[in-house]
Amino acid sequence: MRLALVTLVVPSYEAGLAFFADGLGFSVVENTPLSETKSWVVVRPPGGGADLLLARAASPDQAARIGDQTGGRVAFFLHTDDFTHARARIEAAGGRFLETPRREAYGTVAKFADPFGNSWDLIEAAGV
Repeated sequence: MRLALVTLVVPSYEAGLAFFADGLGFSVVENTPLSETKSWVVVRPPGGGADLLLARAASPDQAARIGDQTGGRVAFFLHTDDFTHARARIEAAGGRFLETPRREAYGTVAKFADPFGNSWDLIEAAGV
């Protein structure tokens, strides 16, 4: 078994694609309209890993959870071979770093929020 897909609720498909595909360089794996209001939009990080299903909030309850799907905990872990470059790209795309990068035994890490409020860790593994 492997984890293939994770759902991320976003305010609109366009906003999700603007950050992940246009801003961070994720590839658009699929963008299939299912109805006038719903699409199947899947993006993949440049280095692979689990894909993200960008799900447009379709109700007030879903909209209320945008950016807080995990109750404030870090929801996603994005690995990079070049922390400085990845940080610049994330910030240019609308991400906001919530702390100064720090060195841990496993590498360099810093928490950031995507434009929707979800918490992520950007990690460059030690020795890279």
